[in-house]
Amino acid sequence: MKKPNDLQLLDNQLCFALYSASLQMTKLYKPLLAGIGLTYPQYLVMMVLWEEDGITVGALGERLFLDSGTLTPLLKRLEAAKLVKRIRNEADERQVLIHLTDKGRALKKAATGIPVQVACAAGLPIDELVNIRKKLEKLRGNLAA
Repeated sequence: MKKPNDLQLLDNQLCFALYSASLQMTKLYKPLLAGIGLTYPQYLVMMVLWEEDGITVGALGERLFLDSGTLTPLLKRLEAAKLVKRIRNEADERQVLIHLTDKGRALKKAATGIPVQVACAAGLPIDELVNIRKKLEKLRGNLAA
């Protein structure tokens, strides 16, 4: 018999609820992003660049919580697709700046409906989705501290 407060049960694990929800979210995004030729991690990179073009690789990694070993191959694929350009910072040669190409900027319009489709698929009111997101951001911050 399962006990609702038994911390040894899989269904009582916060980590499993987060993990399985993340898997479902990524699964939902896959066909939506296939239509614009991006993977989910590539989409995250593009969203940051649509907000702030010309960001350093380091700042991009911090924003996405990704290390350079994960980010570099992602950026190489986006560059091969002609969506971004990697340019050495003239003021500091150690830094690489990521800039959108015209094609990368144009892709933003093609991606416009994706957040609405995801919100609809979630089946929750917008205020509840916002509240969940805020709680997850707080949890992430607490875990990082």
